[in-house]
Amino acid sequence: MNTPSVQKLSFREKAGYSLGDGAANFVFMTMILFQLNFYTDTLGIAAATAGSLLLVGRLWDAFFDPMMGLMADRTNTRWGKFRPWVLWTAVPWGVVMVVAYTTPNFGTTGKIVYACITNMLLMTLYSANNTPYSAMTGVMTGDVNERTSLSSYRFVAAMIAQLIVGGFTLPLVAKFGQGNNAKGWQITMGLWATICVVLFVITFLTTKERIQPDPKQKSDAKRDFGTLVKTGPWVAMFILTLAHFAVLAMRGGTLSYYFQYYVNHDRLYDLLQNVGLVNPAAHGVWSYLLNTFGLVVDPKRANVSSVGFSLFNMSSQFVTVVGVLFSTFLSMKFGKKTVALVGFSLTTIFMALFIFVPPDSLGTLFILEYARALTYAPTIPLIWAMFADVVDYSEWKTGRRITGVIYATILFGLKTGLSLGGAMAGWLLSGYGYRANAVQTADALRGIRLTISVFPAIFFVIVIICLICYKIGKNLNLQIQDELAERRKKFVTAE
Repeated sequence: MNTPSVQKLSFREKAGYSLGDGAANFVFMTMILFQLNFYTDTLGIAAATAGSLLLVGRLWDAFFDPMMGLMADRTNTRWGKFRPWVLWTAVPWGVVMVVAYTTPNFGTTGKIVYACITNMLLMTLYSANNTPYSAMTGVMTGDVNERTSLSSYRFVAAMIAQLIVGGFTLPLVAKFGQGNNAKGWQITMGLWATICVVLFVITFLTTKERIQPDPKQKSDAKRDFGTLVKTGPWVAMFILTLAHFAVLAMRGGTLSYYFQYYVNHDRLYDLLQNVGLVNPAAHGVWSYLLNTFGLVVDPKRANVSSVGFSLFNMSSQFVTVVGVLFSTFLSMKFGKKTVALVGFSLTTIFMALFIFVPPDSLGTLFILEYARALTYAPTIPLIWAMFADVVDYSEWKTGRRITGVIYATILFGLKTGLSLGGAMAGWLLSGYGYRANAVQTADALRGIRLTISVFPAIFFVIVIICLICYKIGKNLNLQIQDELAERRKKFVTAE
């Protein structure tokens, strides 16, 4: 008989759950890859101001996460504590997603205020949806291997969404806008928003919560938060998450500038021609799809950088998906901590090496990116599975299960990292002399290169140190799982 602690999940439930993160990544990856560029080059906001806007919006989101965690932990419905929030936020999410990427006919000050308000609204809904969604990993099953498998499904869906966003967003903006980027952004985000709403509804309909706290456990916010600072694995994961997502925002937000201003466009054009992305034949399914999604270079070669950037992102995401598929096998053989430690260490090296890539060495650029993506990929689902292990560790130590609070505070670190990383990208670009839609100086190009390589690598060193200090290894993980399973037999009725 399967108890909730050792519940095996069906393919349908894992796949359905994964679609929720696929939906979230239509906002997350747009935010990581394009939001800074949208603010500077479409809204017309200065880079330093845009960086500060990202800081304000994401910091608000970070501070809202713990409040959201408390609300989710105290939610009691016939559908569970966390699952209903995925449904309740779906439609508002879609509406605000479009509004946040709409360009109003305001002056500079009005646009800054508009961007600040809409970004904060979008971040609030992101938190109200994604905090409970993430916590579902800890309540759908108590089996550590099933959680890793569930996280792998989740991040395969996330990688596919990231591939779509990274590959198709800029070409679709150009195609729908026909020279009017503001119009292109609004229509493209409307398309992404529709997809998000549908995927959230599917996630709600296909999942189930099984792990419940002890019925005798009373709400005590002060005690719950006090417990965290005394929990070593939580401290390690909190700092790790902050540094990790600062890297994603800093590097991700600068890559489009790298292709727009640093990469040699003549060599990039030759590469795109070799892979069939320049003036494809008018017939055939492949040509039709390329033209439909705007993944072709126009006759004037005005969109070489956006198509090249799309190819870079899409091919990198394909490699990442392959790496994610190996995460469950690797974690079962070596343990999550070991695999994550090796993966982040290799990723740090490959990322730092980008500083040495000349603008015309596209082969080196793509190979180095594939090496980075392949070594980084297994860490993605493992880190999220480790969050659930921290929940179990806390319950094992204290007797209290505070799933929502732990995920909310980890997400606080995540959003704070995004805030700092995004803001630092804008500040660094401004500090090195970046000017929107202009020929960049040598200093500005150096700043762009450093911000996708050396600076994020420094933050990944912090990640590595945190993993060394994280003490939940494979053996302790299994011990905790077995002991908690025995405890739950006392208050959970087997299904």
